[in-house]
Amino acid sequence: MLDLIIRGGQVVAPWGIGDWDVAVQGDKIVSVAAARTVTEEAVRVVDASGKIVVPGGIEPHAHIAAPFIAQGQNVSTAPPEQVSRAALFGGTTTLLDFAVQNPGIDVNQAIAERTAVWQGHSYADYSHHLTLSGQIQPNILGQVREAIEDGFASIKIFTTNVRPPADPAQGRMVRMGHLHDLMELVQREGAMLLVHSEDDDMVMHMYQKMAAEERTQWWNMNLVHTNESEDVSFRRVLNVAEWTGSPVYFVHVSARQGIQAIGESRSKGMPVYGETLHNYCCFNADNYREENGMKYHTYPSLKSEEDRLSLWDGIVKGGLNTMATDEYCTSWDIKIAGKTIADVTGGHNGAETRLGITFSEGVSKRGMSLQRFVDVTSANAAKIMGLYPRKGVIAPGSDADIVLIDPSIKKRLTGDDFHITDYSIWEGFEIEGWPSTTILRGSVVVENGQLHATLGGGQFIRRKVATDITNRPAC
Repeated sequence: MLDLIIRGGQVVAPWGIGDWDVAVQGDKIVSVAAARTVTEEAVRVVDASGKIVVPGGIEPHAHIAAPFIAQGQNVSTAPPEQVSRAALFGGTTTLLDFAVQNPGIDVNQAIAERTAVWQGHSYADYSHHLTLSGQIQPNILGQVREAIEDGFASIKIFTTNVRPPADPAQGRMVRMGHLHDLMELVQREGAMLLVHSEDDDMVMHMYQKMAAEERTQWWNMNLVHTNESEDVSFRRVLNVAEWTGSPVYFVHVSARQGIQAIGESRSKGMPVYGETLHNYCCFNADNYREENGMKYHTYPSLKSEEDRLSLWDGIVKGGLNTMATDEYCTSWDIKIAGKTIADVTGGHNGAETRLGITFSEGVSKRGMSLQRFVDVTSANAAKIMGLYPRKGVIAPGSDADIVLIDPSIKKRLTGDDFHITDYSIWEGFEIEGWPSTTILRGSVVVENGQLHATLGGGQFIRRKVATDITNRPAC
């Protein structure tokens, strides 16, 4: 007897879209067959009539239980218990966050600390990128190699300190020499390099210039984190990648120049990928001028309306590979406490809204194909980060992570639609289509607005990036 059959929906599979039955045994999909041809009995049949059946969403970029300083206070972003719960309501079944190797600790300690934060505390499945900061010493590179072998298949660095560090020696920026050495390792070991790419000289210059001109209000953030900075930095990183052969995944692409740089490198056959964020696609720098407009801010800054539309083109038509969030969930009081370019808190609570907003704005309003929707919300992240085909696909042998999207849901989002923190930048947004049922490894975890998951039921996923992803632009 089967455990579960999903019947009557429009299923998006790698080979096409059709009215198929999806059969589940245990935590795996065992067959995808023509409608009503699965004759074996099942413990439960889910009626997906009128629904679109897609793989569970994969959030490739989330900062969960991340410590930071806000207005002189030591605080943290929302913990796994909260973010993973909200993610399931929003159709995201796997979250990737960061084990941060800060100065003074090694990679093993960073992983151990992150494991302690997550183990037994997540409703959703999860994995961790490594983040390296500052000067990357040879012993750290050796530990990174071991971590890659152990299933930590992706490493993130910053080419900027983002904000002026109190102690420049303790900054997060990785300089080009260290980046070169890391890229050689990444290429040799078949991992993926994530880069927060801005030109630090330009960014820090503009912080100083804005201060000298007494233009430090938060709405000037786009004058600090500029299109030019993204363009110069992306191309510099790509030059080093071309020398080393390293794959590169640019996080939170915010400007049309970033898309162009990625496209030019991919046309040369380089394994280069780019993500953007759904807040970048839906808001622009003009929104900073609203009352409490700092609520929209994520680093780098929002850009122009032209950039916003270019990002949608990259998601809908190609040019970008994934829609992420840079999840950085805080309370409303903390989010609006910073009033200047130097102290605004970046990030927002986006994991719950990512899938629904991408469907509503991309599929319903812009005609994005369902296959492309699956690619940018699940499949591409799974491939680039080494989760595929276990995750990111509806196919026999894959984890039964499945989401039903109801295209008939048309409404204005209110506070009651969210399951985390006390605000959302998406409140008041008009949507057309929204996740209605979430299945994680064969278990129905969200249905009819109710959570049925067990805290601690989420599993840690070890990863290995396929060679076709690291050797060429394969998705």
